[in-house]
Amino acid sequence: MVVGMVSPKPLQLPTPDCVVRSEATCGESPMWSTLEAVLYWTDNVEHRIHRFDPRTGHDEEIRLDEDVMDLVVRREGGLLVVTAKSFAWLEPGSGVLRPFAEVEQDRPDNRFNDGKVDRRGRYWAGSMDGEHWDRPTGALYRLDPGGAPALQLDGVVCANGLGWSPDDRTFYLGESFRHAIFAYDFDIDRGTVSNRRLFTEVGAPDGAFPDGLTVDAEGGVWSVHNAGGKVVRYDPEGAPTHVVDLPVPHPTSCIFGGEDLTTLYITTARQGMDDDDLARYPLSGSVFALDPGIPGMPEPLFAG
Repeated sequence: MVVGMVSPKPLQLPTPDCVVRSEATCGESPMWSTLEAVLYWTDNVEHRIHRFDPRTGHDEEIRLDEDVMDLVVRREGGLLVVTAKSFAWLEPGSGVLRPFAEVEQDRPDNRFNDGKVDRRGRYWAGSMDGEHWDRPTGALYRLDPGGAPALQLDGVVCANGLGWSPDDRTFYLGESFRHAIFAYDFDIDRGTVSNRRLFTEVGAPDGAFPDGLTVDAEGGVWSVHNAGGKVVRYDPEGAPTHVVDLPVPHPTSCIFGGEDLTTLYITTARQGMDDDDLARYPLSGSVFALDPGIPGMPEPLFAG
């Protein structure tokens, strides 16, 4: 950018439509299944996974016995999920979780928080201190098909929002209560990250913090600003280009889905809101959607 030039004002996009009216305590972890053409999402503290079919408008609940912090779709069908401290298989028809690997038993306050699959079919999942959200006790793990969780990063403050650039050279990781998204060099062959650097900051003065994120086909990073009531798209240099304002204050995550991946789905929460808040923002906990004019990329499937 030429010195002295003023960055263009981000494009204001229309208010999204409410496509699933819900009172989810903490709607989270939206994941579009290219196998089924449906949207999976969680109410993670209420032990529920949702399966929304936009063709029929039907939203099905799968009730479980414990919190589900994140989920991804498997190539062979079914879901891979993380609970507070475990990786587990789930056959949606049964509602039965089958844990197969645990982490951080030496960190009793910690729990998993967010995750994504890379384009080699490996699952990356991050953790956080579930009691003191601003403590740097979280970590990032990589789960290879047929392998055990391998630590990739430590000292993370609330891992929240993961994604890769279209060319697989850059990995993005949000740390909510560092109020920042960081970029890393990504080696897709080795499955490693390096050269951490600041991608963008999400200002703390108004209480907003970066939550989930997704990356579009042009390399733009769509970051949900929880407590700010908006989603902001950043170009690959970290400059804001688009803004979506929501009719609720606590959006949590977003993902592209639908036909041709032209729909941006956004989950929201009502956790911590009092009666006055809920009267003012009655759609809190619902799922919203809009066509932002830029398509997404298909979310990779876990290869195991």
